[in-house]
Amino acid sequence: MDHPTIGILHPGSMGAAVAACAATNAAAVLWCADGRSAASTTRAERFGLEPVPTLQELLDRCDVVISLCPPAAAEDLAREAAGYRYRGTYVEANAINSERAVRIAGLLEPAATVVDGGVVGSPPVNGKTPTLYLSGPISGTERVEALFEGTAVRTKVLGGDIGQASALKLSYAAFQKTSRVLVALATGLAREHGVDQELLAIASHRSDSYLAEPEYVAKTAQRAWRWGPELKEVADMLEAAGLPPQMLRAAASTLARWHEAKDDGELTLTDALNRLAQP
Repeated sequence: MDHPTIGILHPGSMGAAVAACAATNAAAVLWCADGRSAASTTRAERFGLEPVPTLQELLDRCDVVISLCPPAAAEDLAREAAGYRYRGTYVEANAINSERAVRIAGLLEPAATVVDGGVVGSPPVNGKTPTLYLSGPISGTERVEALFEGTAVRTKVLGGDIGQASALKLSYAAFQKTSRVLVALATGLAREHGVDQELLAIASHRSDSYLAEPEYVAKTAQRAWRWGPELKEVADMLEAAGLPPQMLRAAASTLARWHEAKDDGELTLTDALNRLAQP
């Protein structure tokens, strides 16, 4: 089995734990200590990562580089790697949109092989097993799959196009993270009126995720003419309680795109999604 040298950019809570898993099938896992915080150093030491003084040395030594950094820094980091003419496999695993993933591939190719990646799940510690979704050239995705074989990081290849893994990551994040914000708003509003415990009691009767019920999208579209004004009322109450109303106003605006679907019992999921995309 190939035992490549791996580089991680940068060892945050997710990156360091993912890199530590990669160490199972790697000759070494490096990170660049230049300009990083004391917390990054402590984290890297805890996961057994080997420090190198400069990014250029890391790139020169590494067969595979995994970029897991704050999304805003992803392109600058890739541009810096391209400036050093990196020639290995570059795994762009940040939570960025598909267009940015394609731009990053354009910066690094053809010298490097770029793999688009997206991690779904918690860092692989304490029994957690996230999935690293991959897309891009088969030579690159196969290498990354081999790197995590037998580790707590599961891998799944989605296809050959850069941007597919990023699209899946952000599609899931759109629901998962926004739903957490909605929980905060709903709970805050209920608490303002002294009914938060009753809200929790209502919610406890249902534990399934709405994301697993795409067939309900058509029913949502059929009822949008009623639900939109209802959410505007919610937004007004949030504002009166000193809570941010913008998310609910945006949801009401989204529902307005389905106004013509009022009580259309023949509406399908495909019809509803088409109307949502083409107001």
